[in-house]
Amino acid sequence: MHRVCFQLQVKPDRIEEYKRRHRAVWPDMVRALHETGWHNYSLFLRPDGLLIGYLETPSLEQAQAGMAATEVNARWQAEMGELFEELDGVPPDEGFLVLEEVFHLEDQLAALDD
Repeated sequence: MHRVCFQLQVKPDRIEEYKRRHRAVWPDMVRALHETGWHNYSLFLRPDGLLIGYLETPSLEQAQAGMAATEVNARWQAEMGELFEELDGVPPDEGFLVLEEVFHLEDQLAALDD
């Protein structure tokens, strides 16, 4: 399972709307995420709109492709895209910046036991 962390920037004047929409994510969207490999998925939002996402997945590319093939994702991305800065028409689930993982406690502990 791969751990993926990513960032996006929510427009400051749209932060409350972003939070409101995520308090009531469509049930078919939630199911589609799970079924296409988005596991242990969380979003964290800083007061200035910096959004950090985390998920675990066998393959980010396959998880993204799986969602791209769903009708519900097309609707969700179309509605959410306007809330982000600097995407230039790219859907948010394809336009995020993946961050490099530089430390993971369990990996370090496992290395001590070898």
